[in-house]
Amino acid sequence: MNLMNPCGRSTTRRAALLGLSLLAAAWLSSPAAQADTVAPPAAQAPLWAAAGQEQPALLETLRALVSIESGSSDREGLDQISELIAGRLRELGGEVNFIEAAPADLYRMEDTPPRPGRMVHAVFKGSGQRRILLIAHMDTVYPRGMLAQQPYRVEGNRAYGLGIADDKQGVATVLHTVALLKRLGVTSYGQLTVLINGDEEISSPASRKTLARLGREHDLVLSYEATRVGGDKLSLATSGIAMASLKVVGRASHAGGAPEAGINALYELSHQLLQLRDLSVPERGLKVNWTVAKAGVVRNMIPPEASAQADVRLLRVSDLQALDSQLQARIQRHLLPGSEVSVTLENRRPPLEPSDAARRVGAHAQQIYREIGHTLQIDDRPEGGGTDAAFAALDTRAPVLERLGLQGFGAHSDKAEYVLLDSIQPRLYLGLRLIGDFAAGRVAGAD
Repeated sequence: MNLMNPCGRSTTRRAALLGLSLLAAAWLSSPAAQADTVAPPAAQAPLWAAAGQEQPALLETLRALVSIESGSSDREGLDQISELIAGRLRELGGEVNFIEAAPADLYRMEDTPPRPGRMVHAVFKGSGQRRILLIAHMDTVYPRGMLAQQPYRVEGNRAYGLGIADDKQGVATVLHTVALLKRLGVTSYGQLTVLINGDEEISSPASRKTLARLGREHDLVLSYEATRVGGDKLSLATSGIAMASLKVVGRASHAGGAPEAGINALYELSHQLLQLRDLSVPERGLKVNWTVAKAGVVRNMIPPEASAQADVRLLRVSDLQALDSQLQARIQRHLLPGSEVSVTLENRRPPLEPSDAARRVGAHAQQIYREIGHTLQIDDRPEGGGTDAAFAALDTRAPVLERLGLQGFGAHSDKAEYVLLDSIQPRLYLGLRLIGDFAAGRVAGAD
């Protein structure tokens, strides 16, 4: 099937579904199908067959996405890939627009580029009541020029390419999930919204407010980061990430001729680090580790400035404010009179905390996988790193699930990054079923 022509020839919905049913019957009777999976319930056979037949088109989309370099600071590449994504969503019938963050909505951090990538926002109207949000990101960690080292290619059960696992597979899976919903005539949702942002790898400085707003406005959020090659799972929790920056201002003086006239910023920094060394609370998942320190200009000058940075990981949103309060209180105790000490806590990404509603949707996803003879793990403990799902979950009671994407390997690597081809059909099917079942009210207790 061709995503560029999502509607195909003009047919009635009944004829289309009949064709898919015949396709399903033929596929399910094949030796390959019988060897690899268990037949889904008869009522779901058209979805399963359609998901399998979508693989060639999805791979072509992956080729197109991977062939555009779109590092988080590469605005030219991000504009190019966002045009491609927006065009596909328009062809599928979506109301599509680009969102540029207003200056007041931009959360500036030390690595925030002057113009972060814009967002692609698409809305599809259905006949039901439930509002469902699908999110993925188009930016990568790679600087321009690395594409030549990781060109797109398919070898056996693997599709390789720069950024293919993180997260261009997620973009492709969202596009083809929407295409399949359209092709199968599934409109039981009230509104299906797609948001593809271009700044996830730099902690979403431009898109975090939009993600939080859309999370608040929807009844279900599905985020399409990849699951891992070694673990077919969905995640209900991710780590929060922050950075503490400590700065000390002293006074320079000749280290040999008049050291007493200076204020040694290095001494004050050392004092501050010693009294800030025990902020971790392991039993709560709060980790504060000072990892970088700088001081001094030349050997024979009393250091006028010094600084340090700490990596912070957390599992609870409330811990960030509590940590900031502790930092501000402790730095008031100086070693050297006249030194100036300040600390800032940069909220790079909040944690995604598991909810009961998300657990119920996760249990439903497990049942869907069991119907096709697969095992799906639902992970409600973070395994490292953070995602945009956490921003979408900040101000909502809606279930938020992460790792709806394909099975992938090698993210953020200069080695071979790839996704598994045999994860395409089950993952497309899982997304279709979750959207359709949730929209129709078939997910027990997920409200």
